[in-house]
Amino acid sequence: MPVISCRPPQIFSFFDKKRKMDLEARKISFVQEFLRLQNEEIITGLKSLLRKEKAALIEKNLKPMRMDQYNAEMDRAMEDSTNGRMIKATDLKAKIQE
Repeated sequence: MPVISCRPPQIFSFFDKKRKMDLEARKISFVQEFLRLQNEEIITGLKSLLRKEKAALIEKNLKPMRMDQYNAEMDRAMEDSTNGRMIKATDLKAKIQE
């Protein structure tokens, strides 16, 4: 049995736009407040918190890879290795930390 909505589609669009605008306004407000900071410890703490939260979000959204996907990834990696398309782990780490 199909689900029937009582609200017209444009209302959903309005709420989605409003939510996005609210998020954008909150981000701008946060950045403005951040730029006024003079305390190094707070800046370091916020940077650390941002990294931790991003890592937690990535971890939360991880899903197991199917065996055929794994094999395809391994084949691509071997081909990249054979063709010299590699980066040293230390170089990659340095790039990420920039």
